[in-house]
Amino acid sequence: SNYSGIDSGLMAGSRIGFKGEEGLGNGLKAIFALEYYIAPDINGSVGTGPTATAAGGSGSNTRQSFIGLSHTKYGTLSLGRQYAFGYGTQVRNDAFGGSAFGALAVANGATQSTFVAGSNARLSNSVVYASPVFSGFSATVGYAYGEQNSAAPNTSNGFGQGTNGVITTGVNYANGPLNIDLGYQSRQNRNAGVFATATANQTLTSGATGDNVNEWMIGGSYDFGVAKVFATYQDMNDKNGTSANEASNTTWSVGVSVPVFGNGKVIASYADVEWDRTGFDGSRIYSVGYQHALSKRTTLYTTYNHVKNDQQVVNAAGMVGATRFFGETNSTITAGISHAF
Repeated sequence: SNYSGIDSGLMAGSRIGFKGEEGLGNGLKAIFALEYYIAPDINGSVGTGPTATAAGGSGSNTRQSFIGLSHTKYGTLSLGRQYAFGYGTQVRNDAFGGSAFGALAVANGATQSTFVAGSNARLSNSVVYASPVFSGFSATVGYAYGEQNSAAPNTSNGFGQGTNGVITTGVNYANGPLNIDLGYQSRQNRNAGVFATATANQTLTSGATGDNVNEWMIGGSYDFGVAKVFATYQDMNDKNGTSANEASNTTWSVGVSVPVFGNGKVIASYADVEWDRTGFDGSRIYSVGYQHALSKRTTLYTTYNHVKNDQQVVNAAGMVGATRFFGETNSTITAGISHAF
């Protein structure tokens, strides 16, 4: 299967937004953010998006929409649709910064992880507390309310309002060239499997037993000046099913970014997904790219992404839906321009 076309949001998700703050005195301020996804290749803008996303989106294509209070000494408390801790873990510890063509992003797309720089890490109906930075350390803890009525198969188990809530928590250490993240997230009392429906490339689904899907991740990066190195390890324990259909897996990645020509950089990364289900193997992803900054706001880029899926995988990996099948080796070449304003 071959695919070619024009797409948006590969290097970074295309968006438009508004944010602001009001000083309330004594170090306290009110904050807000309203951010919307846009797709200029298809005239996709505010109010033209799908009715839902994996993390509970809306027809207005909302990426973030929250309000809160922030204090210089006591941290920030915010409510609304906002990032889980897992969003930043990929951005900070991935050589591609969470870009869609990076090896780690492709791997996390296959596993449907919440430790990802994408929709699975945007939590609707959430309350999040982020601490101030103490000697390089900061912490985040939050909960997203599921706000779903009891539904099969949970009716007999007594689950009601609150099904499908999400717990997010983690610690970050950033000091000079070193960054380390350790995080934990749990999708609570799932009334749908991680893979709710079968697709052309996915014939085995994860069932729903009203249990949790628990994940943890450790990631780090270090900037040597001549090169910056990255590494991550993730584990997803899917208790929401049986040994015959569970989607538990482990994912690890390594990467490097090397500055060249003064305003360019060469980037490379590798990620490996292994499924825990008996008799199932995994996928291996390679990515290499070059980014060239024309200015502080405009960047040209080109990438090559290569995926090798084993014949027995729970969900095949690939950059686009048309090229991701069991046992398939697929490759994707991109070239584009990114502009921030």
